[in-house]
Amino acid sequence: MALLIRDAREDDLTRLEEMEGLCFSVPWTRQMLHSQLPDGQHVFVVAEEGGQVLGYVGMMFVLDEGYIANVAVDPAARRRGIGRALIAELLKRAKALDLSFVTLEVRESNAPAIALYAGFGFVPVGLRKNYYDSPKENALLMTSILK
Repeated sequence: MALLIRDAREDDLTRLEEMEGLCFSVPWTRQMLHSQLPDGQHVFVVAEEGGQVLGYVGMMFVLDEGYIANVAVDPAARRRGIGRALIAELLKRAKALDLSFVTLEVRESNAPAIALYAGFGFVPVGLRKNYYDSPKENALLMTSILK
């Protein structure tokens, strides 16, 4: 089956909320996810295969700056290129919006995610001490300069 990358919709929220619980120790609520749905300040795309949402990524943008919120892939569907496809689509849309850069935070210990982002040109630009809870951990700030 082919992977489809499309805009997130309200009817995806139940699945997105479920995936938050699978992927994060402090999951976002349905209301928080709803606030990220595509509009004039948000890009939020999902990866769907066979009618099932397997991953998603969201970004808020202000002026020419993009801030990635959450990137998630269902643990049962990892290592199949879904995260890569989501980041590629997000960066394509960021360029279409004429953004200067896109930035994100990632757990310092999350080597697979750091490698994924580095593969798209994201570079470490700083550290947020004790940013994450459960467990407490630093966040590595990574940025991709688009222009």
